[in-house]
Amino acid sequence: MSQPKQRQIDLVNEPIGSALVRLAVPIMASAFLATAYNITDMAWIGLLGANAVAAVGVAGMFTWLASAIVVMARMGGQVNMAQALGNRHPEQAETFARGALQLATVLAMVYAAVCLICADALVSILVPDDPSVAREAALYLRLCGGLILFLYISQTLTGLLTAQGDSKTPFKANAAGLIINMVLDPLLILGLGPVPQLGVLGAAIATVFAQFIVATLMIVGIVRDKGEANVLRRVRLRQPAGRACFSRIVKIGLPAAIQSALYAIISMVLTRMVAAWGSGAVAVQRVGGQIESLTWCTAEGVGSALNAFTAQNFGARRPERIRRGYRLAFIAVAVWALAVSALFIVFPEPISSVFFHEASVVDISSSYLVVIGIGEAFMCIELMTVGALSGLGRTKLCSAISVVLTGSRIPLALLLSATPLGLDGVWWALTLTSIVKGVVFWLVFRHIARRLPEAPAPAPASTGAVAGSSTTPDAESAPTAA
Repeated sequence: MSQPKQRQIDLVNEPIGSALVRLAVPIMASAFLATAYNITDMAWIGLLGANAVAAVGVAGMFTWLASAIVVMARMGGQVNMAQALGNRHPEQAETFARGALQLATVLAMVYAAVCLICADALVSILVPDDPSVAREAALYLRLCGGLILFLYISQTLTGLLTAQGDSKTPFKANAAGLIINMVLDPLLILGLGPVPQLGVLGAAIATVFAQFIVATLMIVGIVRDKGEANVLRRVRLRQPAGRACFSRIVKIGLPAAIQSALYAIISMVLTRMVAAWGSGAVAVQRVGGQIESLTWCTAEGVGSALNAFTAQNFGARRPERIRRGYRLAFIAVAVWALAVSALFIVFPEPISSVFFHEASVVDISSSYLVVIGIGEAFMCIELMTVGALSGLGRTKLCSAISVVLTGSRIPLALLLSATPLGLDGVWWALTLTSIVKGVVFWLVFRHIARRLPEAPAPAPASTGAVAGSSTTPDAESAPTAA
């Protein structure tokens, strides 16, 4: 009987360029598809006016915060699992995967309860002076936040599948979800035939249903993959992962989650500042982030691939592969980001007109794209480097740098917006800090990469070590500190 086709990529032994491309391309495509969910919603909701766009954008800030929280399970599970696989301990990798999924489920239940109970109070923080926008935003948040489990499971599984070198399964699942979302959006938002116009609620229903489909298809894909390299198929969620496992997951994942959550919170503060210029400015800020997906989706996709690549090669003690992989990724991402920057700077008005139909809002969006376009390459360098450093287990360092520099956006935005720049001062605060972060992260990675240990990987253990065993390299205590 023929062996089942293996979906996993050998990140330790396969040629570096081939391994990174094969792993990164489906991840980037998945990221584009995930962003396309939001862009599709915004494009259809834009037909209802700037207030509807602002409502979905405000609620989207809290779903962004939700995605930041689950980073603790996703990143902690992905890095530990990949390092265990690189160190040839599949039983330990399975334990980390189980623990990550159990943690994601608990986090989803807690976040859902908060959203269902406190939705009105949460959205009123960002739009206290616009009751109609706040009411629609709370409705969207209750549905998407209350059923956040589907998003949490799909995001955690995406990280775990990537850790074992399989990025095609998440891509296929996300592609199916996007198709469903694209069909349901006009049907539910605008109403067709016997289906009433549901507006913002319709967008929420379409998004949640698509997330349910994505999570289901990932699980089906894992079950159907009978290859030996598919560690996830052996995961038994009812079996406790153990305290040591959760400790290792939290140790790696918590700093990354704090970094992402604070980034979302800082963006909320900036949204509150932007609200002083009206709902059109809020809509531009939120939709502008989706337009930027042309660059950050690419960078995050490459960063996620680098995360698994560096983690497995760190576990296998292959530092030269890590350095070469980073150089190749850096060149590819920089070239792409510069091309998109040129697009934003040269054609801001045509791009803005796709999403907005009021002339005043198009003008705000055009200014946003020009200013933001200047810092796109540096933002991409930051995102891909965070992925590489996190794969080495250096999530605390990434969090410290990001929190300090991203936090500086608030005082800088206050300062610049008080000048004749006005609202554009907020956009310049984003760009200037992105430039600084890109340079700092690049310098930090170069410093750490030069000091990675060259020793060969230890021989595989005869039995699966428990999570936290000394057989898996502990990047936080390894001699790589800056």
